[in-house]
Amino acid sequence: MDKTYEPHAIEQCRYETWESQGRFAPQGSGAPYCIMLPPPNVTGTLHMGHAFQHTIMDALIRYHRMNGDRTLWQPGTDHAGIATQMVVERQLNAEGKSRHDLGREAFLARVWEWKAYSGGTIGRQMRRLGTSPDWSRERFTMDEGLSAAVQEVFVKLYEDGLIYRGQRLVNWDPVLHTAVSDLEVVSEEESGSMWLIRYPLADGEDALVVATTRPETLLGDTAVAVNPQDERYRHLIGRSVRLPLCDRLIPVVGDDYCDPAFGTGVVKITPAHDFNDYAVGQRHGLTLINVFTPDAKLNDNAPEAYRGLDRFEARKRIVADLEALGLLVEVKPHRLMVPRGDRTGAVIEPFLTDQWYVDLTRREQADGRPGGWTAIVEPALAAVADGRIRFVPENWSRTYNEWLNNIQDWCISRQLWWGHRIPAWYDEAGNIYVGRSEAEVRSRHGLAPTLALRQDEDVLDTWFSSALWPFSTLGWPQQTEALKTFYPTSVLVTGFDIIFFWVARMVMAGMYFMEGQVPFREVYITGLVRDGEGQKMSKSKGNVLDPIDIIDGISLDELVAKRTAGLMQPQMAAKIEKRTRKEFPEGIHAHGTDALRFTFAALATNGRDINFDMGRVEGYRNFCNKLWNAARYVLMNTEGQDCGLNGKCGYSLADRWIQSRLQATIREVRDGIDNYRFDMAAKAIYEFIWNEYCDWYLELAKPVLTGDGQDIGSHEIMKRGTRRTLVGVLESVLRLLHPLMPYITEEIWQRIAPLAGTHSETLSLASFPAVDDRLTDAGAEAEIAWVQTFLVGVRRIRAELNLAPGRSLQVLARGGNALDHERLDRNMLFLKTLGRLDSITTVIEAPESATTLVGSMEILIPLAGLIDKDAELTRLAREIDKINKDIERIEAKLANPAFADKAPAEIVGREREKLELQRSALNKLMETQSRMASL
Repeated sequence: MDKTYEPHAIEQCRYETWESQGRFAPQGSGAPYCIMLPPPNVTGTLHMGHAFQHTIMDALIRYHRMNGDRTLWQPGTDHAGIATQMVVERQLNAEGKSRHDLGREAFLARVWEWKAYSGGTIGRQMRRLGTSPDWSRERFTMDEGLSAAVQEVFVKLYEDGLIYRGQRLVNWDPVLHTAVSDLEVVSEEESGSMWLIRYPLADGEDALVVATTRPETLLGDTAVAVNPQDERYRHLIGRSVRLPLCDRLIPVVGDDYCDPAFGTGVVKITPAHDFNDYAVGQRHGLTLINVFTPDAKLNDNAPEAYRGLDRFEARKRIVADLEALGLLVEVKPHRLMVPRGDRTGAVIEPFLTDQWYVDLTRREQADGRPGGWTAIVEPALAAVADGRIRFVPENWSRTYNEWLNNIQDWCISRQLWWGHRIPAWYDEAGNIYVGRSEAEVRSRHGLAPTLALRQDEDVLDTWFSSALWPFSTLGWPQQTEALKTFYPTSVLVTGFDIIFFWVARMVMAGMYFMEGQVPFREVYITGLVRDGEGQKMSKSKGNVLDPIDIIDGISLDELVAKRTAGLMQPQMAAKIEKRTRKEFPEGIHAHGTDALRFTFAALATNGRDINFDMGRVEGYRNFCNKLWNAARYVLMNTEGQDCGLNGKCGYSLADRWIQSRLQATIREVRDGIDNYRFDMAAKAIYEFIWNEYCDWYLELAKPVLTGDGQDIGSHEIMKRGTRRTLVGVLESVLRLLHPLMPYITEEIWQRIAPLAGTHSETLSLASFPAVDDRLTDAGAEAEIAWVQTFLVGVRRIRAELNLAPGRSLQVLARGGNALDHERLDRNMLFLKTLGRLDSITTVIEAPESATTLVGSMEILIPLAGLIDKDAELTRLAREIDKINKDIERIEAKLANPAFADKAPAEIVGREREKLELQRSALNKLMETQSRMASL
C-alpha cells in the first residue's frame, strides 16, 4: 500500500472496475430488494441534497447486496419539461431565434440533440459519488417504453371517466405561457401596498371601502364580500355596488371567507384571478371574467383605456384614475406573500384556462362508476392507515394524510412542446377523441380518413410520468420478469417537500394500475441539507456547496467565480465574495468521496434539517487516514507471516476483547441501517475503528507480537492468534464500513482479504458481517475495561502534572479486592508497556502521591522528584486567570442586547457553547489545583 491515502488515485479505477464487471446488477436468488432512484432532472447537476440522498440509497443498496438479497437500484432521469425547454430556448435566443421560428418538430429534434450531448452530466457525477445503481437498466421518462406507459395510463383513466377537460383556475407563468404546479411556485414575503378603494352603493347613499393588494384585477370583480357576522356590513348583504371604472353593478355577498380584521373587512371578489375568490364565486354562483391575456396584459374584457397594457402598468393607470375620481381612499405599505415562478422569477397569475384534469374528488360518477376519490384517493389513504406503507419518521404520514384529505382535482396539462403530448384529437366541431394513436382513434370511432383531426397541442405535467416511475421503469404495461420480481419496491428515499407532488401520486397511480399493490413498503423522508449556520443553500445567498468541489477541491478564486456567476441579483456579488473569502480563505481542499459520504451518514438523523459542517468532512478525512495507516501497520506485521489460517492459534485477552467488541459493533451497525439511523451506524463504526481497534487493540497487540515471554502468551501459537485477529477483525470492519465508504474499504480489503482467508473477487459482493454470539466475551470486556481505567488514570495524572508522555514512572498499588490483584498480575506487561511504567509495586503505606482509582484499588504515583509543587500551582493559577477572563468576556457579550437579540441564533448559540466549554475547563483546572494544593 502507498504510504499516504490519496483518494484520487483509487476512486475512478475502482469504480470503472465495478461497473465494467457488472457488479451492480441484481444477482443470486435471495429476497428481492429494490429502490427507485427519484429521477433527477436531465438538465440538472448533482447538488448537496442529491448527494445526501444518493449516499443513503447507496448505503442501503450495498448493505442489502452484501446480505445476499437480489438487489436492484433502478436509475434514470426525468425529462423536466419546463427546465429543459427553457435551456434549449435560451440557446435559440442567443442565436436570435425562437422555438416558433423552428416549428414544433424541429424544436423537439433540437431538444433531443441537446439531451444526447449534455443529459448525462448527473449520471457521471453520481458515479463520482460511488453510487451503485444498475446502469444497464437506466431509464428516461421520455424513452419509448415509458412513453407507452404514460399513454396507456392516460387512455385508461379517460376511459374510466377519471380524466376530463375543463375550465378552472391554474398557476400561470406569463413568461413561459404555461400552467405550473405548486412545487414550481416560490412564495416569499415582499414589500407592497394595500389600496383602499371606494365602491359606491348602487342607490348612491354611501359606499363600501374595499381593501386590495391587486387593484389591476378590479376590472374582473363580480362581487364584494363581507363576513355575515360583521355588524358593520351585514345589513348590506344582497344590495349592489357600482364597480369603479367599469360602470357595472356587482352584488354584496356574505361569506365566512372574509376576515373582519383584515383591511376594512370588505374584500373584492375576482373569481377568475384569485383561488380563494374562485371558491367564493363557486359558492355564490358568480360570473367569471378573465381580464388578462396569456402574457398578463389586459384583454378585451377590460375597458378600452386599459387594453394591451401590462398588468403592472395597468395597475399604475388604474390607481391614478381612481384617485382622479376621488375613489382612492388611502394607500398603505403592506408586507405580502408574492408567488413567483421558480424558473422565471415572474409573478405567477391565477389564470382561467381550459386544462386537462384527473378527478380526485368525486365519490361517484353520474353513471354510477366510482369517482376519483373512491377509486384513487381512498385506497392511497388506506395503504398508510393499515401499515402497508410506513413512513420513517412516522410523523410525515400526517402530512401525507392531510394533503390527500384536502386534495383537489389535478391539473395535468402544460402549454409546452417538450414532454408527453396529450393523446387526444379534435375534429372541427370540437369533439374530443382519446386514444393511443390517431389510427386507433379513427378505427375505434369509425372516423373517415378524410375527416381532419388535430392533436392537442399541450403536453402532460412532468409529475404525471413521474407518478408511474415505480412500475413503468420495470416494464409495465408488459408483465415483465422485473415487474414480477421487484414490484412492490422496498423503500423510497426522498425529501419532505415532494410528499404531495410525487410520493402520494405514486401511491395513487401504483395502486390503481397494479391491482391494489403499493409501490413501496417504506418511505424514508430525509432532512433538508442547510449550510453550517442553518441557512437554506441558495444561489442568491451565495452559500451553495458543490459536492464535487468537496471531493476534488477547488481554489478560492474558482469558488468565488462559481458562486457569483449568473446571479439574478448581480448587486449581491460583492457580499457573496466577501463571505466566501472569509469562510474559505484557502478554497476547499480535496477530501475524497468517502469522507463526504461518511459525513452525510453521520448527519443523517431523523431531524427535519441537517446543518452541513465542513469541519466534519475534514474530521472524516482524518478518519480515512487513520484507517489507512492502521491497515499499513497490520500489513507490515502480517504479510509474509503465519496468520493462523491452518495452524493452531492461541488468543490473548486483547484478542478476545476486540472480537467481543466487534460483535457489539456489528449489532449496532445492523440495527442502525435496518432502522434508517445511519448516524448511529456511523457513530458505532467510527468509535470502534478509531478508539477500540486503532487506539487500544493495536497497542495491546504489540506485547504479543514483539515479546518473547511465555507468561504473556508470546510464543508462536499466541502470535499466530494475534495476527489472525488483526487481519480478521480488520477484514470484518472493512465489510462493515463498505456501504458508507466504498472506495477506501475496497482498496484495503483487496490486500487484507487473502490474509484473512476470504475468497471473493470484490468487497462489494462479500457478505456483510453477522453477529457471532460465540465470540461475545463479557469477562474479557470487563477485564480490558479495568486495564483501560488503570491506564487512563495514569495518563490523566501525567496531564495534570504536566509530565511528558514518554517519561517513565514508578507506580504503587494500594488496597483493592482479590479480583483487582488478579487483574493486576495478569495484565502487568500490558500496563507497564502501554503506560510507560518502570514498575508497579503493591504497598500498604505510600509517600505523598497523585492518585486515581481502578475498581477498589488506589493507583499512586509518588511525587518526589517529579514536579515542583509551587511552580505547578503558579502555572495552574495563570491558566485559571486566563480562562476567567475569557468567561467574563463571553458573558458580557451575551449580556449585551445588541448581540444577544440581533445576531443570528446560530452565532449566539456558538457563543453559549464556548461559554459552557470554558466553564467546564475552569472546573477541571480548579479540581486539579485543589488536589495539587492538598498534596
